[in-house]
Amino acid sequence: MKRLTRYVLASLSVTTTLLSANLLAQEAASADKPSFSATQSVTLSATVEAIDMATRQVTLKGEDGESHTITVGEEARNLGQVQPGDVVTAEYVRELDIEVFADDGSELGAGELAAAGRAEEGEKPGGVAIESQVLTARVAAINLDNNTFQLQWPDDSVEEYTAQNPENLRKAAVGDIVVITYTEAVGLIVETPAGE
Repeated sequence: MKRLTRYVLASLSVTTTLLSANLLAQEAASADKPSFSATQSVTLSATVEAIDMATRQVTLKGEDGESHTITVGEEARNLGQVQPGDVVTAEYVRELDIEVFADDGSELGAGELAAAGRAEEGEKPGGVAIESQVLTARVAAINLDNNTFQLQWPDDSVEEYTAQNPENLRKAAVGDIVVITYTEAVGLIVETPAGE
C-alpha cells in the first residue's frame, strides 16, 4: 500500500513538473502571484476469495464484508500469480493546480500527457496509469469592485468568473498567464499479506 502510494504520488509529481517546466524560470519572479492546489484520493482494498482461471473470474471481499465477482481481461497477464488471501489495493488520485505567472509573451495552448506501467511478467499484478492535461489562459480583465475577472482561452473566447478569494485579484494583472494542470492517476497492486 505504501509502495503504491509513493509510486503514484511520485509519478504525479514528475508529470506535473514535466508539464510546467517551461514556466519554472518565471516562478521566482511570480512568487507573489496567486496559486491554488488541491489533491483528492480514494483507496479501496479487497481480499481475493476465489479465482477461476478458466473463466478468469475473481471473487473479491471488500472492506465492507461484501463479496463481488469480476471478470479479469486478458491484458492482466499475471493473473496466475494471484492466490486466495492476496490483497488487492486500488488507489485513485486527482490533482488540480492553478498558477498565475507574469506575461512572458507565451502563446496560449493546451496539451496532455499520459503514461502507464505495469508489473513485469511473472510478478504479482500491479500497474499505474497517469494522465495530465494542461491549459493556459490570459487574464483579459479584472474588476475589483465586482470581484470578477475575465480569462481569454486558446480559442480566443473570453469568459468571466467570480474570484473565490478577492485578494487574489489584487495580486494578478491584466495580461498574466494562468496555467491550469489537471492530473488523474490510478494504481493497482496485489500483495500477499505478511506472514503468509
